[in-house]
Amino acid sequence: MTAPSPLPAAKPRLLKEMIPSEVAAAQAADPRLIVPVGTCEQHGPHLPMSCDTIIVERLANDLSAEFSVIRAPTIEYGVNSTTERVFPGNGSVRKKTLHRMLNDLLDSWESCGFEEFILLTAHGHDPHQEALATVITKRARVRVVDMFAVNLTDLLEGQSEPMHGDEADTSIMLYIAPHLVRMELAEDYMVSRESLRRYRRGWLRVPRGSSGSIGRPSLASAAKGRAIYERIRARVSDRIFRAPPADE
Repeated sequence: MTAPSPLPAAKPRLLKEMIPSEVAAAQAADPRLIVPVGTCEQHGPHLPMSCDTIIVERLANDLSAEFSVIRAPTIEYGVNSTTERVFPGNGSVRKKTLHRMLNDLLDSWESCGFEEFILLTAHGHDPHQEALATVITKRARVRVVDMFAVNLTDLLEGQSEPMHGDEADTSIMLYIAPHLVRMELAEDYMVSRESLRRYRRGWLRVPRGSSGSIGRPSLASAAKGRAIYERIRARVSDRIFRAPPADE
């Protein structure tokens, strides 16, 4: 007897591929919208410019598929970290530009029925996060999710926390898009905790002595990337998608 074919895996609900009636039906079941926000920014000589975007899109797609929540087209530009030297390909917008664009987008989506927006990002630069956190809606709820706010200390060998183009970024990329990683070019560059804090706030430029990354990408592995990614996915799922509504 032939074994039954496995059921097809759930697919993300991509807004850009849906017709209006499909959007309305999905909204009636769940009026939330996932909005992934990436960057076009160097992450060292070994990672692609779209590192943040690739990571956040993977999580957005997985969450959309698992919870049947519509996923908006990705915003591929963010507020980049500043650097002491120019890196070819960097494409950044100002904080107020990103903020205004999100305000306009969420206003139009709110007017057509969405009641909650989940702004998902993998970029830990404070000015970038502030642009997301200060978006204003009329009534809809806005939730900003920084993927790397999850505690990953026990999964990292050479760092105590995520940095930039580092052990965490590189490991996740080795897990989800290994063909885009050039490990032979990875270079370690560590900074103090205070310097890292100032860097995230936008008060410290990526030092000229760094190849672009901060941290220890040489310690990255696909196995580590899977563990990191699955922890992030589980935490975001539990705290954002399975958590009861605010009024409960």
